[in-house]
Formats: sequence, structure tokens, C-alpha cells
Amino acid sequence: MRVLFTTFAEKSHLFPQVPMAWALHTAGHDVRVASQPDLADAITSTGLTAVSVGEPLNLSEAMEEVNEGLGEDADLADAETNAGLDMNELRPERLTWDYVLGVFTAMTAAVFQNSSPEPTMDSLVEFAREWRPDLVVWDTMTFAGPVVAQATGAAHARLLFGLDLLGRMRATFLDLLARRPPELRDDPLREWLTWSAERYGTHFTEEMVTGQWTIDPVPTSLRLPVEHLRYVPVRYVPYNGRAAVPAWLHEPPKRRRVCLTLGIAHREVMGADRASIGDLLDAVADVDAEVVATLNAKQLAALGHVPDNVRVVDFVPLNALLPTCAAIVHHGGSGSFSTALAHGVPQLVLPDMVWDSGHKAQRLADAGAGLVISDGRGVTPGHLRAQLLRLLDEPSFADSAARLRREALGTPAPNDIVPLLERLTAAHRAPRP
Repeated sequence: MRVLFTTFAEKSHLFPQVPMAWALHTAGHDVRVASQPDLADAITSTGLTAVSVGEPLNLSEAMEEVNEGLGEDADLADAETNAGLDMNELRPERLTWDYVLGVFTAMTAAVFQNSSPEPTMDSLVEFAREWRPDLVVWDTMTFAGPVVAQATGAAHARLLFGLDLLGRMRATFLDLLARRPPELRDDPLREWLTWSAERYGTHFTEEMVTGQWTIDPVPTSLRLPVEHLRYVPVRYVPYNGRAAVPAWLHEPPKRRRVCLTLGIAHREVMGADRASIGDLLDAVADVDAEVVATLNAKQLAALGHVPDNVRVVDFVPLNALLPTCAAIVHHGGSGSFSTALAHGVPQLVLPDMVWDSGHKAQRLADAGAGLVISDGRGVTPGHLRAQLLRLLDEPSFADSAARLRREALGTPAPNDIVPLLERLTAAHRAPRP
């Protein structure tokens, strides 16, 4: 069968799709990955075939403008800065109709439409009508995927990169919507998707919001409970992009090793760090451990001193580094979080509060496999050091992380679920002449 992956034009959204795309490719299926032209080189560097659609997204330039407009002290994860763009709220007493409607209104206008603009949808539909995919696998932020599937009769599935905040919030929204008088049932996401679908001669279905099924790489014990959606569990397989393993990593560490990273995507796209790098390095300076810190030239230039026990690297593949580590300190990004889970490494998370990082960190802490410092900007080096020493010295964290690793290893790998995807595709795609 022909399988079309669609993704937001950012590597942190592409990389979670690569193992699944390769599993389908090695099973004999024809696989293409579509995104804006910005991502073409990153796609082809994975060995997969890229399809460039629409105009460049230029996300980094757009975020630079946002940073300049907000000022140096602005926090892009702050609730006031992101008014209405927060799908993280889970407390029932806060999930009123006005709140949830406001979230979908803001997210549709500011995020979803910008992630799948008209030129991208037009170009993608044009390609798909000629290529005729059997299955479309789409990033949860990229609604061009279900639109093109609906327009071509393909089956379609979401592939998550973290917790299903959208599915959870949509279930709450639909429940509240059903209680509204018919004349007051506003649904901004449905209105936009209806208008988009009708441009290509088709119609809206609720499956366009959450997929005909959802491929979920999050261990079952850490997921958000969402009813009435079909999930296909899959083991998270780390993919860090094209990289060479440095020579020093081939040798066993002489003492326990700690990884410290605030994320490649975050520093390249957001342009700022929520936690102070200087404070982080001060915190680990007298810890009896070798600390491997991923810092680029800009981050490094802002530091006056690097402690003797810190090895600074611009980039090292986490999939190669983390098996040698006793702990990781990071920002809660999907790649760092999931790769640490895959290798059973205890985590100290200073969540950047972008998308699901705060909830993931808390659920990990509740499972006993890590600790969370929610106030990344207010944390002191002393408090951070104390939390890291707990993570290193108390065996319960390593034991719980190992338990989550065993749970992940018991989940079917991407290759294992290919036959199920084939059956689901056959059951959901439109009949072909």
C-alpha cells in the first residue's frame, strides 16, 4: 500500500515519525513524507522520500519576531503570554464551556490554521489525488493530513509525540457542546475543517479531529485517560537524526554520568531557555559525577565559567549517550523525555511548559521515576543540586525507571504493528474502482 506521512515543519515533529515510516517501508510499502519545503533536507537525511508542499514555514524567523516583540524577559510558556493557547488544563472545575471554547477558538486561529495553511493543503491535495495514498499518518498538529485523506478516500491515523492533550480536551468540548442549545453550539475547529473539506468537494467528520485511530508511543501507565478513541500502542524507538558517536562515548565512564540538556529544538526555535544555564552548571559543579551538557556557541558565550566536571558538547545523540548515564536533567521535550524512558534513566525535569511537558513531568514523578521542578526560572542552584543528588543516591528512582522501561519493551515495536495498520487501512479506506 501507499502511505503518506504529514508533519509540521520542525524536526522535533518529524523524528517521532521516522521509525514508523521505516517499519512500513521495510515491510514493502511505498512511503512518502510531506511537509513544507523547510523540512525537505531533514526528511531526505533520514533516508525517506520527501514531498515538499506549499510555501516555507520559516518557523525560526517567526519565533525571532515573537521574541523581539515580547522582549527579553518574556516567557513564551507564561499563561498570560499564551492566553487561550493552553490545552494543559485538566481540572474539571476549570473546564467550563467558556474556557474550552476559548481554547479551541484560539488554537484553531493561531496554531492549527498556521500549521496547515491553504497553500500547503492545496499542494498536498493535488499531490495526493495523483499519488492516491491508501493511508495517511498525520502529526497531531497538522490537520492537512485528515483533510487530504477525506478528499482522496484514504484511511488516516494520528501519530502522537506525547500525551493526547487534544483528544482529552476535544472529549470535554464535545460533552459540553451536547448540553448547549442548538443555536449556541459554536465549534470553531469544526467550522474551519468543514470549510477546508468543502474546498475539495468533501465534508467534515469528527474523525478529522482525532483520526480514525491513534498511534500512541506513550507507555500505557503514563497516558491521559481518553474514552471513545481507538489507540494503537507502539513502543517508542529513539531517533535523534543523522549523527556520529564521539570517540569518548565508546569508553565506559570513570564515574557516574549525568546528561544535562535543554533541548535542540527548543534552543533553535524558541530562542530562549526557561531555566538559567548558569544556575544549572553551578548546581552540578560540586556533584561527584561527570556532567555532559549540550550547549551551542550562543549559550556557551553567555557563561563566564564551565565547571571542571562538565563536558560541553554542541550535540550528541541521546540514544547513544543515555545508556551510559545515571540521570538526566532536561526541559521535558518529547525526545529527551521518551528517550530517557526507553533507556530506564531517572529524570529531573524543569518543564518548559510547552504543550505537555508539565503533565509528563508530573506523571513521571507520580510513577517514582523522576522529580519535577515546576518553577524553572525561580529555582536556586542549591535546590537543583539537592534534587539531583536524590535522583542519583536513592535507588527507588532507578528501580521505577527500570520498571517503566520494561513496560515500554513489552509494547509492540513499529515493525510489529504493521500488520494491524494494514488491516485497519483496508477497513477504513474508501473502496477503489
